[in-house]
Amino acid sequence: MTSQSAATLRSRYVAQAASDLEENRRRQQELMEKIKMLKQEEALLADIINLAEQYEGFTDASRLPEQLQEKPVGEKAKQAPAETASRRSTSAKTTPAAKTAQARAKGKSHQPLLGDLLADLLGQYEEPRLAKELRDELLEKHPDRNPTPQVVRNTLESLVAKGRIRRHKQQRSVMYTLV
Repeated sequence: MTSQSAATLRSRYVAQAASDLEENRRRQQELMEKIKMLKQEEALLADIINLAEQYEGFTDASRLPEQLQEKPVGEKAKQAPAETASRRSTSAKTTPAAKTAQARAKGKSHQPLLGDLLADLLGQYEEPRLAKELRDELLEKHPDRNPTPQVVRNTLESLVAKGRIRRHKQQRSVMYTLV
């Protein structure tokens, strides 16, 4: 091999390595931006879960969380500074997609949560029930709701994680009962 062809080959390798490094840096930047966005979404979801837990045992169904946030001017002055600051920091973290989701959620009529409906259905039975059976019964009793089978399974699994229901496995079937 001549020194000229070796130099040409070396320059190709250098150019390829530089190109690969640049591509890796670009991809790392994209992934860092995605991680940042996912952390913001995680914070938003944690806030939503906290709000849901606050209103889980709420007895007066006519007073909704949106109404509680829109207090008269006199009552706003009584709010703790920490509460106001936390509300500001939370709203500053919301992404445009999250704001759109919040706007859509405010526009919907306030129906009972799917998890609550499924727990009520499970409470009617002593024996374990399949997710498919629960979905069929839900569709029958609440024709305005049409969750996919996967959404029903995911909701049941979240109730298991919260300790509200139990999972029973029989061979390849998974059944659920109320705790």
